[in-house]
Amino acid sequence: MEANIQNIKIELIQWLTTVDDSSLIQKILDLRKSQTKDWWNEISEAEKISIEKGISDADNGKLNSHNEARKIYEKWL
Repeated sequence: MEANIQNIKIELIQWLTTVDDSSLIQKILDLRKSQTKDWWNEISEAEKISIEKGISDADNGKLNSHNEARKIYEKWL
């Protein structure tokens, strides 16, 4: 089944390179946009808060070097 999907994708790519109809290309772009999910909307509030805290820490210079991080998390690496 996976090989069949790969073949179909290749056929679509080849076909798309020949399309000159701008309205059809726009429809394809609209379809792609409607199918693309923003991962931010898919994560939990706790994850969002954690990410925002990390960004804030980085903006305020509260960073550890790579070597420091390796020392802290060495037992899990």
